[in-house]
Amino acid sequence: MRNLTILLSCAVLLASCKNGGLFKKKQDKSSVTGWNYNDKNQGGYQVAKSKDQGLGPGLVFVQGGTFTMGQTEEDVMGDWNNIPRRVSVPSFYIDKTEVANVHYREYLHWLTRVFDPSDEANRKILETALPDTLVWRSELSYNEPLVEFYFRHPGFNDYPVVGVSWKQAHDFCLWRSDRVNERLLMDKGYVNKANLKPGAQQGENNFTTKSYLLGLYTAPPGKIKTAKGAPKVTTASMESGVMLPDYRLPFEAEWEYAAYGLINQNPRPSVKEGKRGEELQSNKQVYPWAQNINGLRDTRRGSWQGQFLANFKRGSGDNAGVAGGLNDRAFYTAPVNSFFPNGFGIYNMAGNVSEWVQDVYRPLSTLDFDDMPAPFRGNKYQKIYKNGNGEAEIDSVGKVKMVDVTDEESKNRRNYQRGNVINFLDGDSLSQASYGYGVTTLVSDKSRVYKGGSWNDRAYWLTPGSRRFLEEDQALSTLGFRCAMDRMGSPEGNGRKTGQHYKTRRQKR
Repeated sequence: MRNLTILLSCAVLLASCKNGGLFKKKQDKSSVTGWNYNDKNQGGYQVAKSKDQGLGPGLVFVQGGTFTMGQTEEDVMGDWNNIPRRVSVPSFYIDKTEVANVHYREYLHWLTRVFDPSDEANRKILETALPDTLVWRSELSYNEPLVEFYFRHPGFNDYPVVGVSWKQAHDFCLWRSDRVNERLLMDKGYVNKANLKPGAQQGENNFTTKSYLLGLYTAPPGKIKTAKGAPKVTTASMESGVMLPDYRLPFEAEWEYAAYGLINQNPRPSVKEGKRGEELQSNKQVYPWAQNINGLRDTRRGSWQGQFLANFKRGSGDNAGVAGGLNDRAFYTAPVNSFFPNGFGIYNMAGNVSEWVQDVYRPLSTLDFDDMPAPFRGNKYQKIYKNGNGEAEIDSVGKVKMVDVTDEESKNRRNYQRGNVINFLDGDSLSQASYGYGVTTLVSDKSRVYKGGSWNDRAYWLTPGSRRFLEEDQALSTLGFRCAMDRMGSPEGNGRKTGQHYKTRRQKR
């Protein structure tokens, strides 16, 4: 009988612990008001647990830092369009590989499923997204098989998509952001998986991150697990930490920094809390691979010795080498995960295809880079459109309507006075009107930078410091892209804190 009483007492004790009784975990509370967080009885203010940003599909983490951006080889073109200067790049994420044909076809499949091609307006949406396969044509080359099959044939699934304009690449990044966040919300129970069934999303009634956050798109709810005592929620906010920032094209400085993989130059990088790394930048690299390989072939002993480290054109009429000894083993493009990755684990930052970046092109990069980290030319500020009732709206494809910020509403600000600052300190002594961008020159506000060299380029273009430009609505058979993403939180990742944290004697005890 006594044993039974003890067992019953233990059962009651365990039950009380489980239900938040005797040993209830202490709730987080505000250090400025003393009120509990996530407590429906104390205001219900929801605060997500502090944690590192999740890694989006296809991305690798790039720890930021300072480097010398710009020309590394002799300026044989005489452009003087990339003068070396010291810049700082905050930590960010970038695609491990270039976007492949199979990825872009996934995008087109989604568009076809949501926008019925039988409707004329929808057909225009689909046609706008199609890559230009005619970029493969050349007057004195037989490239019709590539026109017909390169984008569609499964033999080219993992090859980089080409014939995509800057505008199309930009739209792909936005679409990718929405699909990734939609899946994350499903995994956490905020959105029912029935939202993926055929016909669930049609026309403008489709999930986008911004329309969901603004309440302009209502997804069928899933089953959300709510902690005991916390207010019940049916939708996620950005403060919940469930969703990721948008995918986007990398900025030129980001792309160039990521291409060098400079972390490989550091003899003792800091990899954990409390261990100080070396603040060291060795001699300037010419190519993305390690500094001790100064040429185009791997000089290290082993199976890679003598192999070309990128897919490029060795000389006039020599795109691949000799039968039985093909130098880069590719006449045109190669799979996106081929060749040797750089220090950050990124493939093909030289050769294979050149890549679009976000920046608007200007010949002279004489910006005041000492102003802030993350240098970028192309800012055209926008805000959410509000109708006469002060409500946000979506457009015909389901995206939240945006409008340009005007000069009038910016003129009294300290940090900027114009809504469109693309031409700010562009190195021209004359005004835009008298210089005539896009009228008297090939350079305009639609000119976008591309970098990296391609399968049909000489080695000169393989250095990350080289740069060229093309209009944002044009495409090439030698030009593709990869996506990037902002990093929120600690610049080092792996749960490491921002700043230096010293323990006092009392804390050490």
